[in-house]
Amino acid sequence: MRFSINVKVLPLLLLFVFCNYYAQNNLNKPNIIVIMADDLGYGDISTYGNKEIYTPHLDTLALNGIKFLDFHSNGSVCTPTRAALLTGNYQQRSGLEGVIYVQKEKRIYGLSNTEATMGKLFQNAGYKTGIFGKWHLGYQPQYNPIHAGFDQFYGYLSGNIDYISHRDGIGIYDWWLNDKLNYEEGYVTDLITNHALDFIEKNKKNPFLLYLPHEAPHFPYQGRNDKADRLSENQDFEMLGSRVDKDKAYKEMVEIMDANIGRIIKKIKDLHLESNTLVFFCSDNGARKPGNNGNLKGYKGSLWEGGHRVPAIAYYPKEIKKGSVTNIPTMSMDILPTILSMANIKTDKEFDGKDISDVLFSEEIPKERPLFWRFKNQKSIRLGNWKYLKIGKKEYFFDLKKDTEEQFNIIANYPNKTQKLKQLLFKWESEMNTYSQKTN
Repeated sequence: MRFSINVKVLPLLLLFVFCNYYAQNNLNKPNIIVIMADDLGYGDISTYGNKEIYTPHLDTLALNGIKFLDFHSNGSVCTPTRAALLTGNYQQRSGLEGVIYVQKEKRIYGLSNTEATMGKLFQNAGYKTGIFGKWHLGYQPQYNPIHAGFDQFYGYLSGNIDYISHRDGIGIYDWWLNDKLNYEEGYVTDLITNHALDFIEKNKKNPFLLYLPHEAPHFPYQGRNDKADRLSENQDFEMLGSRVDKDKAYKEMVEIMDANIGRIIKKIKDLHLESNTLVFFCSDNGARKPGNNGNLKGYKGSLWEGGHRVPAIAYYPKEIKKGSVTNIPTMSMDILPTILSMANIKTDKEFDGKDISDVLFSEEIPKERPLFWRFKNQKSIRLGNWKYLKIGKKEYFFDLKKDTEEQFNIIANYPNKTQKLKQLLFKWESEMNTYSQKTN
């Protein structure tokens, strides 16, 4: 029997086959939303025990997803963690162990275009990619996010800007649409959410990667109705902001961020994208005062637990069991290999970070691994519950299972374990020292 196809119908048939293939293929490509708070402490949101700050939307994500009790930022300050997040590697490999400062003579550094970033890997796999908020990985044009694999960038390049006037720490206007200055009025937290919502709406039929790095609750401490403090380059202003009641301002800033995260969740629900969208929330480092690191010792900039153990929540209703809690030690650099695995994106690139899909989607306990930190005169290693910390010449050893608050230095009791961790740390440092560091 012979079959014939009407040539007029053939184009429609081919279009149907293509659309069906495209739709089926995209079913295996979840949308990814990575939300990073700035300087949010372990005890700064109510699901982590804060009784003063009201964060119902983050609480709901935790109740319907998984809450991490032992998640750590790669750095105890801004730039290093962001470099690790986007590359899936220790920040030392990209030369960004320290902060890219705002002073003009230090604005020359950034994340190299040769890095295989989160944006590039997803962009190359057919995802629409957008970043809305804080970059802090380079001021110069060649370091703009559009050269790191992001189709769209709205936000600022600096470590912090005035929430109202959008000027950085030396008074330079710092608000961008891609690689062009963009003059726009509004409160930073609201603006980046507005642009993120527009991005989701425009890409609702395509798989997308949305990176939403908030400024909140980093200083200057300003609410929606406060005045701008930074008005020009040739002006003296208080870096933390002129508001007297900074504790109250901090509370407002966290709650405004939470409300805007609620807007993001509502949007994906309204567009019926919720079942195919992973939302991962975390902070870039621990809080500085007046923030709250719970019962943890230390603040931002330190390698005590309060400097880098941070809140983290993952929400993916199709796959993550509601109300899950994990004590598995995980880090910022684990996010990239995990979401690549979820999106079934293949790469021959090797990562320091690990795919933690098992932590998210099952109760399987992954193999124990050493984790490392280094910043200025501090260095630390974590292996299981054991932590070795060196600050200057002073050495510490803790069993974090029994002593999360790091009150009891038991180094004299465990000389062999201490030596093992020191050897692992020495080996790691020797490898990282082969990379030239641009920042300090």
